[in-house]
Parts: sequence; structure tokens; C-alpha cells
Amino acid sequence: MSPHNDAPSPAGSFTAGFNRNPYRPSASGLRIGTLTPGESQSPLSSSYDSSSLEGFHMTRPLVPGVYVPTMCFFDEHTENVDPATIARHAVRLARAGVTGLATQGSNGEAVHLTHQERQLVTVSTRKALDDAGYSHMPIIVGCGSQSTRETIQLCSEAWESGGDYALVLPPAYYASLFLPSSETILEYFTDVANESPIPIIIYNFPGAVNGLDLSSDVIVQLAQHPNIAGVKLTCGNTGKLNRVAAATRKLSKNHDQDKPEFLVLAGSADFSIQSLVAGGHGILAGLANIAPKACIETIKLYKKGNVAEAQALQEIVSQGDWTAIQGGVVGVKAGLQAWMGYGGTARRPLPKPTSEQMRTWKEGFRDLVLLEKSL
Repeated sequence: MSPHNDAPSPAGSFTAGFNRNPYRPSASGLRIGTLTPGESQSPLSSSYDSSSLEGFHMTRPLVPGVYVPTMCFFDEHTENVDPATIARHAVRLARAGVTGLATQGSNGEAVHLTHQERQLVTVSTRKALDDAGYSHMPIIVGCGSQSTRETIQLCSEAWESGGDYALVLPPAYYASLFLPSSETILEYFTDVANESPIPIIIYNFPGAVNGLDLSSDVIVQLAQHPNIAGVKLTCGNTGKLNRVAAATRKLSKNHDQDKPEFLVLAGSADFSIQSLVAGGHGILAGLANIAPKACIETIKLYKKGNVAEAQALQEIVSQGDWTAIQGGVVGVKAGLQAWMGYGGTARRPLPKPTSEQMRTWKEGFRDLVLLEKSL
């Protein structure tokens, strides 16, 4: 959960930008889609046969709604990735009615996973959805890295694993050396979009990138690229969200509120209604791991014009989100464990919660879980 300080491309084509013309990335000399020599087969993950994924690739447009950045679950004793729990959790969310899932986000502990483990998580999620009858549901895959080269490689691996869209953070480690006026950032996203075999979604989360905060001007400029399909704004800036939503709506050739060409998503559930008022299309929020129905119902009530009822739910959702923001991925997993009976702990070096923390977080989610169970 996020605080508000918040090689040649694979064969085949896809639909980028939802209703835009098909876009095919240019071929490059970068060798992608394979493990580098230094990345050996990890004993912490299982292998899979990528040839079995041919049927995974189909057009899955992004539409307004609730998207969930899913958790990554580990064996309690070995810290191995736990595909069975990952699959069970994905199906639980799908049955609750969410619009799409995202793997390898902040809640998915992507920074703790090898390339192979990242692919295992996405493969497990895609297979689980398909087997449960949700083959239409899109999967967004976190692919941000500090180098342009590795980011493109992660985008390719996401495609190979059954991912439909790549969620990309801006690089920030060497931000003090970047060219002025955001030129380096513009080049980075443009280069990645040119080479990625799947459309990318810009991820603006200053808290994860040393305070680097993309302006609405930069986002709107990037939105005109045919292989950039949307933005997730975890900065909590509803003014920025409004500017981006308005500008991209005006730029679209065939505006359809149900199938926008550029999807604008709030990055946390505690400003779901606010983001809709500002012209946004929904949320991509970690709190939905615990209470997907509550998040969905809040948005549904507002869209129906039941503003007072939506506000009442938003209050409960926002309070629950505050607990999640304070506890981060450790707290969200603790909430899942306390109320749903699964979740476990995060991979080291993240700490295991104390008994007192478990009690505090369980109570913090109580009203939210009671709401969830009533829906």
C-alpha cells in the first residue's frame, strides 16, 4: 500500500491504447525474454514451460473499474514463491467482480523477486484466471527498472508470461544527472514504449522513486504515444488527475467513457470518489486485496448518483486504507491473515509483524471487513 507523499519484439500484434490503431514496436538489437548469464535457475522458484502460454495472448482492453495490485505469497518456512496461494487469491478477487489484476507492483514485492520468479507469479495468475473462466480479465505487470534496457526486458518477459500491459515507474537513482525539463524521463518512457511488446501504463508514485513526481504536462505529452495506454496516480493529486483526464479526453479521436483511449486511475482507494469527480476512470489500489467488493460498491453507488451512500462507504474505505498505508505490504498481509486466513508474511528483509501489530492492524481493518462481508 502506498502513502500519498505520496531484442526483436515477439511475433504477433496487439491493440494498444484500447481503441487506437494496432501498434507494433520497432525491432531492436536488444536480446530480451531470456535470463541473463548471471541469473541462474533460482532454488526459490519453480520453472514453467513458456510454450504452453500461446493461448494466453489475446486482446483484453482496459475499461473503467477497480484494478487490484495483487500480493505475492511465500512459503512460511522456505520463502519460496507460493503459486497455489497466488492462484487462489487471484480467483477470489475475480469472483468478487474486479475489473483487472496487476502483478509485480509495490504490494507484490517485485523488488524482492528474480526475473524468473516475476514470470512465475504472472503465469500462475494468468492460468488461474483462465481456468476459472476469467480469460477476458486483463493482467497489468509491474516492469519498472532503473535502466531502459532492463525495463524493456521486463516488458518482454511480462508478455511471455501472459501479461497484457506493463506498469512502469520512472527511474530515479541517478535523477540528479537527468537532463532538465524532464527530457530524460520523456526519452525513457518513449524508448520503452517503442520497444515494449505490450502497451505501457505510466506509474507516478513519488514515494517509491525518491520524490520524483511527474507533472501533468509530461504525462499528457507521453499519453500521445500509441503504445502508452494509461496512468496510475499514487501521488494523490486530484488536480493533476483532472488535468490529465481532461486533456487526454480532448486528444482522443473517438471518445467513449466506457472504453477510453487513455485510462486514468487513482493509485489508492481513499480517493476513489474524488478521482471520479475529477474525471478519472477508477482505481488501481492495494486495499482491494482485502475488500474488493467495498471498493467496487463505492464506485458503483457514485456512478448511479447515490452520492450520500457512496460517501458513507468512502469513509469506511478511507479509514481502512489509512491502516493499509501505515502498515504497508506487511500490514495488508497481516490483515489478510487475520480476516481471511491466508497471507503470511513478506520476504526478508521486511520484518514479521509483532503480536501487538497484528492486533492493531486487525482492528484497523475491522469496519472495512464487516462492510465487505455485508456485500
